[in-house]
Amino acid sequence: MKSKFGNRVAVVAVALCFVLAWAASNNVHADERTIKIVMIGDSLTEGKVPEIDRIPIQLEFALKAKGQSVAVINAGVGGDSAAKGLARLNRVVTDDTDAVILALGWWDMDRGLDPNVTRAALAAILSNLEARRIAVLLCGVRAHTNFGDAHEKAFAAMFANLAREYNVLFFPAINEAFADDASLKAVDGLHPNAAGNKAVVKQILPTVEALVDRARLRNR
Repeated sequence: MKSKFGNRVAVVAVALCFVLAWAASNNVHADERTIKIVMIGDSLTEGKVPEIDRIPIQLEFALKAKGQSVAVINAGVGGDSAAKGLARLNRVVTDDTDAVILALGWWDMDRGLDPNVTRAALAAILSNLEARRIAVLLCGVRAHTNFGDAHEKAFAAMFANLAREYNVLFFPAINEAFADDASLKAVDGLHPNAAGNKAVVKQILPTVEALVDRARLRNR
């Protein structure tokens, strides 16, 4: 009987070791509520690579590896202007959302849209999220337009000014990581490839961690 009891104890001990090892490998704090982050953007967010290599998925992996309990939702739509993002905002950013990564404006800049129209749409999005007490990270873009100095300067200043006005977290240029490196770009020369997306995630990760912290504080 003692032998059988001893065997059972050993089996339980081994099983417990496996459970602890699994928890450690996942590195997620079990006592934390999962923070839902919606990343709303254009084709840079949607991605031109297999889903597992897109920025939101890679960002979720990176956050979980840091011990964060999160779910990152890809709400990117190729060809979306800031105005189109505003039109679908309440549909994709539901009331159970804790935080938003706002990555709209690159398409507007690249297509020569009026920067005042883009600014108005982004301001409306930020006002909406502020009223709903949703933490926000606003992502700018590195301005490189073909529509004159005034157009480029307007876009260059827009994002930082909005971030200050609405007191949200700010990442200056979501395209900075791959803009000058052909090895990080897709064949179209505009969008990041899988390696480019990983480079974006590496750069933006500390700011997104700060976003998660803000979201947790707002929910206490």
